Amino acid sequence: MENTLIPLDMVFMSADGAVQKIHENAVPLDRTNIPGGDGIQYVLEINGGMSRLPGITTGSELRHPAIASETAAWPCEE
Repeated sequence: MENTLIPLDMVFMSADGAVQKIHENAVPLDRTNIPGGDGIQYVLEINGGMSRLPGITTGSELRHPAIASETAAWPCEE
């Protein structure tokens, strides 16, 4: 967050797109390490507090074309 000027929610996901951890409202300009845990492949950073609006919680499954459909918890449609 060293060069970030706004609070962010950090959504940590495993290789299949399943949410493992959410760190809400990371402090702007703070250099403190924010670990996601073991087995994290992806991190989605969005405006602070926004992860609650669509109901993203631990265990949610997110889709993205970069996640192979064979291993995705929720594959993208082709």
